[in-house]
Amino acid sequence: MPKNITRSLDLETPPDAALQAKTMLVYERLVALHGERPLKPRREPMYELISTMLSHRTTEQNEATAYAEMRRRFGTWEAVRDAPLNELIDAIKVSNFPEVKAPNIQATLSRIITERGEADIEFLRDIPTEEALEWLTSLPGVGIKTATLVLLFCFHKPVLPVDTHVHRVSQRVGLIGPKVNPTAAHPLLLNLLPADPYILFNFHVSLLRHGQKICLWKDPRCEKCPLTDICNWYLENRAPKTPSN
Repeated sequence: MPKNITRSLDLETPPDAALQAKTMLVYERLVALHGERPLKPRREPMYELISTMLSHRTTEQNEATAYAEMRRRFGTWEAVRDAPLNELIDAIKVSNFPEVKAPNIQATLSRIITERGEADIEFLRDIPTEEALEWLTSLPGVGIKTATLVLLFCFHKPVLPVDTHVHRVSQRVGLIGPKVNPTAAHPLLLNLLPADPYILFNFHVSLLRHGQKICLWKDPRCEKCPLTDICNWYLENRAPKTPSN
């Protein structure tokens, strides 16, 4: 498991108070724009885990379609585990890269069922966050984004999933540096926010929605954004230039 992916006091440089204040300002403005959401599980933990594995590098619609087709064809987690690999690949092909996802899903299911006696990860609710993260990220095909999403969404652990949208918005606004990759962003952003699962959840969801609707990868819609006065990218690339004397 990558080091320092939970809240840590071991970062080389402690969080800057001004940057923490800016992070909370981003949180408040984006929650006001996109709406506050209650922190309650949207689906049971095994569903969340396997569906999130399917979500990598595809759309929400393709993820949902692939998951539904997999469950329709095979019915139980044991049947998914035991399915001929080519049949599982075909069932989830709409999710993109099914030849990578299918063997990882089967290996993960096999590991869970062997260790736990059934396809159930409820035990994660009752163990320390760092231990839960270490266990999840040891599963085939389960990275830090998937693990933190499962732990936050299902078990209300104080972790922060950083997907491509959260990473892009955070980088453009200036909460993390331009060379910080998504894995390294997890502890950096986490340490800028209160250790409150509700805030962490709404920070994740609000930045995700902002990245999907306004702070687009190719052509951000800055005219609709409430962050332009504090956004590094906007101030450097889009803000009107003041004539020099």
